[in-house]
Amino acid sequence: MRVRDALNAAAARLAVMSDTARLDAELLMAHAVGVEREALLLHRLDEEAPPGFELLVERRLAHEPVAYITGRRAFWTIELAVGPGALVPRPDSETLIEAAIVHFGDRAPARILDLGTGPGTLLLAALDQWPEATGLGIDASEAALAWARRNAVPRAQFRLGHWGEGLAERFDLILCNPPYVEAGADLPADVARHEPASALYSGPDGLDDYRLLAPQLARLLAPSGVVCVEIGVGQLISASALFAAEGFTIESRRDLRGIERCLVLTLDPL
Repeated sequence: MRVRDALNAAAARLAVMSDTARLDAELLMAHAVGVEREALLLHRLDEEAPPGFELLVERRLAHEPVAYITGRRAFWTIELAVGPGALVPRPDSETLIEAAIVHFGDRAPARILDLGTGPGTLLLAALDQWPEATGLGIDASEAALAWARRNAVPRAQFRLGHWGEGLAERFDLILCNPPYVEAGADLPADVARHEPASALYSGPDGLDDYRLLAPQLARLLAPSGVVCVEIGVGQLISASALFAAEGFTIESRRDLRGIERCLVLTLDPL
């Protein structure tokens, strides 16, 4: 079977469980062929489909995330190695990088902190955006940090920790995508069955980790710095209240779907 025909057949099968069936099929085929997706679509459609492609499709039909199958995921301007034990980077989180760019304008942060770094997603994207910056990524999961260290660049350090506990340094930019899903929430099977629960769920109302974070951030933020925190659907008011109680001025930014996705936190100068 030619690549183009195998793609059509796979997309039809995947449509029963994925909203991005065609894209999934193309990413899996590109992985099987050993080329980038763009090269596959431009130059390889009339070749014979590789025999390993069918196994990849079967794994996806079992709800395994595409990123875990291929071992990589694009985010912002970089590509990350990802796999079991690490939260899969999502386009929604790029809203935090966009918010930071707006805040700094022509300036650049010198030191960046990523709390709950996972595979290094936000920190490494920010370091790619600001080539002179250095940064620190913190995570409570050794499994996630193993992926972060695989992705690391010389300007990034990664350390085991629980949010900002034990940190004495101040940072120009603090990024954070904490768990914010309510316990017992009905998540898609590829998320609930495969991605780490510790990176997803945060108590009965999804706010437990915000409650831990809010009192820690002011002492970690440098003058004129900014904190960009991801929030879940419908959490704008409830999460904002926790940070406002700690003296932060709060703005928000919407993701590409129009959902309030990022809290932008600043402190008034003394």
